[in-house]
Amino acid sequence: MNMMDNKVGRNDPCPCGSGRKYKKCCLQNESIEGRKGAGPAAGASDDLREAMEGQDFGSMEEMQAFVEQHTQQRNSAPMDDFHGLSPSQMHPLLNQPFSSPQLVTFFDGLDDVPSAPIMMLFGLLVDALDEKGLKPTAKGNLPRNFCREAALSYINEEGDQRFVRFGKINKEEDFFDLHIVRLVAEMAGLIRKHKGRFILSSECRKLLAESGMSAIYPRLFMAYVESFNWAYRDRFPDIPFIQQSFLFTLYLLYHYNDSKRLMSFYEEAYINAFPMLLDEFGENEYIKPERELAFCYSCRSLTGFSAFLGLVRLEKCMPNDHFDHEYRVVNLPLLHQVVQFHQGL
Repeated sequence: MNMMDNKVGRNDPCPCGSGRKYKKCCLQNESIEGRKGAGPAAGASDDLREAMEGQDFGSMEEMQAFVEQHTQQRNSAPMDDFHGLSPSQMHPLLNQPFSSPQLVTFFDGLDDVPSAPIMMLFGLLVDALDEKGLKPTAKGNLPRNFCREAALSYINEEGDQRFVRFGKINKEEDFFDLHIVRLVAEMAGLIRKHKGRFILSSECRKLLAESGMSAIYPRLFMAYVESFNWAYRDRFPDIPFIQQSFLFTLYLLYHYNDSKRLMSFYEEAYINAFPMLLDEFGENEYIKPERELAFCYSCRSLTGFSAFLGLVRLEKCMPNDHFDHEYRVVNLPLLHQVVQFHQGL
């Protein structure tokens, strides 16, 4: 009984191990004729059909056992476009990033106060709130004078001249990094509003008293990846998967720690791993989907996440055709304090 025509259902888990439904993953890749680099999972069904070619199964159970064995072997094999990860390893990295101790450990040995833009800004916020707190504006934001003072301090620390080039700060959103930190700190339960004022939460005060600012960073990190919507920082399509795959980005940074890589290297690596995201961008005369996805990924995962949380430093290095300069991504020691990958990953 030859059952090689048995196919994966549209709503079944994708054989590639991505954790997504087949219709939302490899089925899309297969329907896009001629697309280059359809992804590491695009040939899953073809591989299965080839393996079943000429097989003569005596029963449905026998065929199912063959399919399961083949799928398990394929999902356990490292894949080039996953940069050494297998689909079975990729699945928990995407879907259970904080519940996969066999693959990754977070915050093991974070003793010193992390040096990161998000921590610099939160430190300014802690100093300003002190015992009395800050009275919010009519719109519920941080007061203008504090935002201006914080911007001047941030420029001195970071050498960031954006606030000078783009004019004065008249509201919290004009200093967008500070605005993000305030939102994330609220999501993390570190600050709140009480009797019409911004104050530090009792939990935040307890953490600061017992362990200092080093205890604050994990809370901000978790809120940033789990609660804050990265798409809020830009005008690209929402694409929650870019945020969901934050641990794959950290894996790439961790995996290529031996040398400085261009930002474009990580853009290409990410798109090759998840080409189905190209469908989130429509063709237009100004920019191709590949470039738009690359910019979106860099903005969110490398600049807005990895650099903002102090895991990497971005060094301006060379002009390119799209922006003024290309950037080189340099791993910082904090990356290895925040995350440790296991089993030879």
